[in-house]
Amino acid sequence: MNLKEKMVDALNREIENQKNYLSDEEIETIYFGGGTPSLLSSGEIVKLIKTIRQFYKISSQAEITLEANPDDLTENYLKNLFQTPVNRLSIGCQSFSDDELGFLGRRHNAKQSLEAVQQAKQAGFDNISIDLIYGIPGSSLKVFEENLNKAFKLNIQHISAYHLTIEKRTMFYLRKKKGELKEISEKESVQQFEKLVKRTAQNQFIQYEISNFSKSGFISKHNSNYWKQIKYLGIGPSAHSYNIFSRQWNVSNNKQYIESIEKNQVPFVMEKLDIYTRYNEYIISALRTMWGVDLKIIKENFSEKLENHCLKMAVAYIQSGLIIRNNEHLVLSTKGKFVSDAVISRLLFVE
Repeated sequence: MNLKEKMVDALNREIENQKNYLSDEEIETIYFGGGTPSLLSSGEIVKLIKTIRQFYKISSQAEITLEANPDDLTENYLKNLFQTPVNRLSIGCQSFSDDELGFLGRRHNAKQSLEAVQQAKQAGFDNISIDLIYGIPGSSLKVFEENLNKAFKLNIQHISAYHLTIEKRTMFYLRKKKGELKEISEKESVQQFEKLVKRTAQNQFIQYEISNFSKSGFISKHNSNYWKQIKYLGIGPSAHSYNIFSRQWNVSNNKQYIESIEKNQVPFVMEKLDIYTRYNEYIISALRTMWGVDLKIIKENFSEKLENHCLKMAVAYIQSGLIIRNNEHLVLSTKGKFVSDAVISRLLFVE
């Protein structure tokens, strides 16, 4: 048995081992993501979904997504994939500019990105999301708008657009430290975000979360479950799980993961979440969405003390127009979305 076969076997075994984690609740979404899930054959995907069906209740309307790199999606692979229960694709295009893709260190080129989406449509997929990156050093507002125009011409249903962040211990961070790379200015970042919001709206996309845009009827159930604090179970190396009161994550090492599963152990580290951590996580996730923060949820799930804290900290932002209060909901205004991190940080509870 080769490493890939061992991994698929371990995934199937972990699915069974974790069967009680979601307390027999109905599953609305399945997401094959992280790493390179598109390396799985259609037969292996069917096998994994069959195992999930065996041990969990799955909604008849379940959203089943496969995350893929454009260069992994061949015409034949997509035809076979369409015959599986997978009904949604998330394709990591990142950009339709070869210069930007080269800067980002991506394996694929712009032509492969366009072809991957077109071939997915030809195979029969009608729920396709793409990832785009903006705020790329050395690029421009004009190039970003060209990327958006190419995305709209593809007639896709969902766009996830993220600003490039330079994290420590990354290639970009080392280049920045050496003076080889200069981040774009805050003014340019805002201009690109404004262009993103304006152009997606003009093309009938709903901004249901700061970085996520969908056509009507195609809001990602999977994304929404994260932001609405719904339990989820992650399977495989580095996978994260959450059940309201605790968070756990599997070991990242493939060999260690497989060996643990073979011994009927689930190789994870667990963190218990106190009421303040849970409140803060709710604020961070919910305020980024079009549904906003529900004060009733805070009172019922956390405490009246935290509801009062949230309202007290929100008053100044309501008065300045950065937050809109709609009955029991607090929602970021268009202006508030541009400074969301600053607003969210003020509503958090710090002991």
